[in-house]
Amino acid sequence: MSHLHHIFSRSLSALIVAVQAATMTAQTAASAGQPQVINADRNIFSHLEVGVGVGTTGIGIDLATHITDHLRVRAGVDFTPHIKVPMSFSLQSYTDEGGVNAGNFEKMQSYMKKLTGIDVDDRVDLDGVPTMTSFKLLFDVYPWVDRGWRFTAGFYAGGRRAAKALNTMGEMPSLLAVNIYNNFYDYIMSDDAIDKPIFGNTYLDPFMVDEIREDLEGQGYMGIHVGDYKDGRPYMMQPDKDGMVKVSAFVNRFKPYVGLGYTGDLGKTKRWKLDVDCGMMMWGGTPSLIVHDGVNLSKDIVNIKGKPGDYVDMMKAFKVYPVVSVSVSYRIF
Repeated sequence: MSHLHHIFSRSLSALIVAVQAATMTAQTAASAGQPQVINADRNIFSHLEVGVGVGTTGIGIDLATHITDHLRVRAGVDFTPHIKVPMSFSLQSYTDEGGVNAGNFEKMQSYMKKLTGIDVDDRVDLDGVPTMTSFKLLFDVYPWVDRGWRFTAGFYAGGRRAAKALNTMGEMPSLLAVNIYNNFYDYIMSDDAIDKPIFGNTYLDPFMVDEIREDLEGQGYMGIHVGDYKDGRPYMMQPDKDGMVKVSAFVNRFKPYVGLGYTGDLGKTKRWKLDVDCGMMMWGGTPSLIVHDGVNLSKDIVNIKGKPGDYVDMMKAFKVYPVVSVSVSYRIF
């Protein structure tokens, strides 16, 4: 975080130097008897613009006004629409030793059907949803009066969670069945299956317990094979106590921004303006992808297959977040 503050401080310092240089240039021109260009539209708080934009940060709404001929300030909010991105994981059985049992899903499916009455699928579908909402404060520096090119520096600030992934509602019965089976497996493999009543004063027949143990011992638990730990052991994710599978992407709350942009008039009235921005939001390096059981997919797990693996690799690649946006504003006064 201190590194990000250092970067933002340097950007803000550069912004102040640029404004001071522009002011000194104007003063020098005036003292030399040269005509000074003054734009009435850019005097301090002479007008207010309201704008709406769209880009990689989502949909944005902001207000803007000029502080000097060379400096404009923008403040607003960007939010990402909750567009669902489908992905899925495979459901498999595994042993305490960490081995994945391939090719026995039909047998496990039969066990869970007898135990719960639910037909369990071999895939678990999830929906990934972006959740990033940020307040923004940006300073636009125009080195040349009455030209649209500019430098921009500032920051975005908001919640830490940038995206989330949850299992679909249709997967709830299957995930609950997995939890019931795993709890039953724990019980039948423990001494409680013989020493304690299953309910009331009713005990299981020890011979029945031995028979079930023999049948299940080689099958193991049921889980979602997400990927592998760095030491080669498979990471098998189980649903949480509510029968849910959850993954959240976390970044820094405070995100400095630097970039370039262009501001141009739309029409002869000069009330409508077009803004184009291209820059980078420094959101704190690789996002943390935290599963409900505490595992960090971006740091702890490798060999994540399918679309989930593609999304994790993409998140790892973006140490900073690229910002490209286009907005249209209207001058209220």
